[in-house]
Amino acid sequence: MQELHVSLDPAELDPATQKLREPLEAQLSSALQRAAETIERDYHGESVAEVSRRLLDVARSSLHPDIATGFQPDERELRQAAQAVVNAARS
Repeated sequence: MQELHVSLDPAELDPATQKLREPLEAQLSSALQRAAETIERDYHGESVAEVSRRLLDVARSSLHPDIATGFQPDERELRQAAQAVVNAARS
């Protein structure tokens, strides 16, 4: 499974969040990576769309509620991550 990384656009962040950008990216990336590993182990033929939804749900469940609420990953990138999970699970 490829390493997943979340990047935050500095232009979309308020000044306080900009100061915390690197640790926040690390936390989000870690949550998404753990979610992908969990789903890959428990994959039972779900569609890429379902895996994408599960990735977001599982990743959010491991985050502080305030961070989870604000975690809105790019849909295209989330779908690519879901496709990678599906491909890895089928291998």
